[in-house]
Amino acid sequence: MRILIVEDEKNLNDIIVKKLKTEHYGVDSCFDGKSALEYILSVEYDAIILDIMLPKMNGFEVLKKVRSENIKTPVLLLTARDSIEDRVKGLDHGADDYLVKPFSFDELLARIRVMLRRTSDNANNIFTLADLTINLDSRSVIRNNTSIKLSAREFTILEYMIRNKEKVLSREKIEQHVWNYDYEGGTNVIDVYIRYLRKKIDDGFTPKLIHTVRGIGYILKEGNE
Repeated sequence: MRILIVEDEKNLNDIIVKKLKTEHYGVDSCFDGKSALEYILSVEYDAIILDIMLPKMNGFEVLKKVRSENIKTPVLLLTARDSIEDRVKGLDHGADDYLVKPFSFDELLARIRVMLRRTSDNANNIFTLADLTINLDSRSVIRNNTSIKLSAREFTILEYMIRNKEKVLSREKIEQHVWNYDYEGGTNVIDVYIRYLRKKIDDGFTPKLIHTVRGIGYILKEGNE
């Protein structure tokens, strides 16, 4: 899942980026409001962590513009401004959550997981499809009582697919939600990883769950091609 960090304090920005990358999120970051808006208008993020006191364009202005463009990406305001007035203003402008600095990374990660759950309509961090179970907390995959070991990248792609199960996902969409701006591999790499996943998730099991939608991309579902 791909997250944008908008934080003008460079050290804190770097720390948050490193922490989220260790949690296997795709992460982009910037340091001012105008750049944030450019990122958000050009990429479909899964979540945005947004400071309020930003140069060039403050977080409230960014948030208001984002919502006016009908972009529904979950936004968490991460700020030193702790007044009730600011919290209410942020939530009324369309933020989904509000966390005051200094903060605990464990709490930030938990709140990100909650925001991502809401977008998938899943009540917890365990996703199932047929006899496939994916636990996002333990990053474990089980099919028909058999534990399946995936690489970090394979797991991230499967996570995106299970969050969007029964939806057709283009290669470009998968690429956009799994990698960040530094990625230069091309969409053919998606085909390679899907082959890896098929071998581990579907070979030897029925029904097949990873299906190709010719000319478009892939879908994770129970049923025929």
